[in-house]
Amino acid sequence: MQAHEIKHPCLNPAVKHIYGRVHLPVAPKCNVQCNFCSRNFDCVNESRPGVTSAVLKPEDALLYLDNILEKRPNITVAGIAGPGDPFANPEETLATLRLIRNKYPDLFLCISTNGLNILPYIEELSQLKVGSVTVTVNGIDPNIISKIYSWINYQGKIIKGIEAAKIIHANQFEAIAQLKAKGIFVKVNTVVIPTINEDHIVEIAKAVSKLGANLLNAIALIPTANTTFENLLEPTKEKIGSIRKEAEKYLSQMTHCQRCRADAVGLLGEKSCKGDFELLESFSQKESKVSNDKPYLAIASLSGFKVDLHLGEASQFLIYKSTPQGPQLSEIRNAPDPNLAGRWQKTAELLADCSAVISVGAGGTPQRVFNTYGITSLFMPVNIEQAVTAVFGKGNVDKLVDKKAGCGPDCSGGQQGCN
Repeated sequence: MQAHEIKHPCLNPAVKHIYGRVHLPVAPKCNVQCNFCSRNFDCVNESRPGVTSAVLKPEDALLYLDNILEKRPNITVAGIAGPGDPFANPEETLATLRLIRNKYPDLFLCISTNGLNILPYIEELSQLKVGSVTVTVNGIDPNIISKIYSWINYQGKIIKGIEAAKIIHANQFEAIAQLKAKGIFVKVNTVVIPTINEDHIVEIAKAVSKLGANLLNAIALIPTANTTFENLLEPTKEKIGSIRKEAEKYLSQMTHCQRCRADAVGLLGEKSCKGDFELLESFSQKESKVSNDKPYLAIASLSGFKVDLHLGEASQFLIYKSTPQGPQLSEIRNAPDPNLAGRWQKTAELLADCSAVISVGAGGTPQRVFNTYGITSLFMPVNIEQAVTAVFGKGNVDKLVDKKAGCGPDCSGGQQGCN
């Protein structure tokens, strides 16, 4: 199938003002940590990949889709693009696709993935008649790739550096080849990262075109707070235009990407309204943000009943676990000496079995270190019971999180080692 034959606004620019899409956020977990990505918070004004106002179960996603199609008959595409990776959540992803295909046999289905874990599922994607798969390929040189990912979670192991780069590269290329062998349209997304891969994009285009990829989408880095690449500059439109012009010699280019949220709905470029978010949230069921392999939460508190310390001020952490009777204090762990070298790595090791650390604020350095250990930093200046209850799945975390919190020159905690 050629792009001009598809009623998909991302793949066929001729229909972008006619047909819309809906992203179903059923895949919260991710199996890689990109150095430009932070999914710690949501804001209705945020428009970037990895952001959603709610996560849906497959059955609820179908009900939500029913409502969307009734209200917006010009929706022709249902996609899954996170907020994590679809194949870090394969059961939820495939269950959602099966439900949709059974009820809407003619609806165009699409998936967006990093490609690390898609290989075992390509046969079923073909059987479900998934029309397109977007694979994010940010490099083909392992030395470059290793600078873009802090780690990957592959076959149950956290892998870093060149080894991780070689694995994700091999899996992405094998995935593209197999998808094309099944006749599935393949779009390749590439994030243009200044000083890292900006001079490497044309080589990516050459390589994936040989595998049969249909389209390349070179998109500018969005510098995001509390990530490794937060201080890099966003590439200019001129730079992106120059890259696309050279890459087009080898592969058709997408030039109208809106860098959509994981819960995007409507026409491309159409700003989601409050009603869209409220409809999505009405179908969501609050889930625990605590994983089975990291069953605890760490709290920075002086009083013992309220989250009232910045991370750097905490001399100890209250460790909570979920029980049938509700959240309970499990133990108290003393924080490493703040004067020790590698303080934050030692803290991350101390809290390695915690899904999240809840404090009043924290600097970018500890947040980045915690990210590499799969620990989320949450800023929730509320009662401990209220915070842990919400994170364990019995409340609205987003409404409790202080989205403006952090540590900088105006840090209310006096920057007590928070950085």
